Amino acid sequence: MQISKREKNVLLLAGFVAVVFVISSVFPAIRGIYQDRNEAIEDIHLNIERERRLFDDTITWRGRRTEVESTLEGLEAQVFSGETGPIIEANIQQALTQYARDSEISVTSTRLADRLEAQGWIMVSQEMSFRTVDAANTISFLRQLSNSVPRLWVTDFSIDRARNQYSGSITAVGFARSEGLSVQTAQVR
Repeated sequence: MQISKREKNVLLLAGFVAVVFVISSVFPAIRGIYQDRNEAIEDIHLNIERERRLFDDTITWRGRRTEVESTLEGLEAQVFSGETGPIIEANIQQALTQYARDSEISVTSTRLADRLEAQGWIMVSQEMSFRTVDAANTISFLRQLSNSVPRLWVTDFSIDRARNQYSGSITAVGFARSEGLSVQTAQVR
């Protein structure tokens, strides 16, 4: 069977139209699939990078949490505890008196403790008068206070020498949490 020139031209034109149709409809679809694939790959790379950052941040935050927990434990060791405010005051006075005795300092008097409560905390200020025969005892006493656990902070200190004796006064402050303290109320009958 022979194809005429005219049929050949029609077939070539039909082939050309088919090629144009394929190029105009199939290639955009292929290009769209290719772009979607590239976008999916880019999203996967972004997700991987985000996961890596989260993993690195997790390690960082775990380290920070450990630091904060150890700092918190250290701070809680510096805070006095007790069931009521007067018990906390007594604990602070007892600690201050014990450090004085350990330093060979004689306690001559103590005043009533002053208590200040604010924002979940209690600050107890205890004033004490003392006497000693050796100035080195006061240095020892101050060192013990600076290393005390729970922590006592010196807010006022004075010392005088009279003959062979040193006398002075000290005001120390201790802190406690006021949350969870028992409030004792008198019952009226």
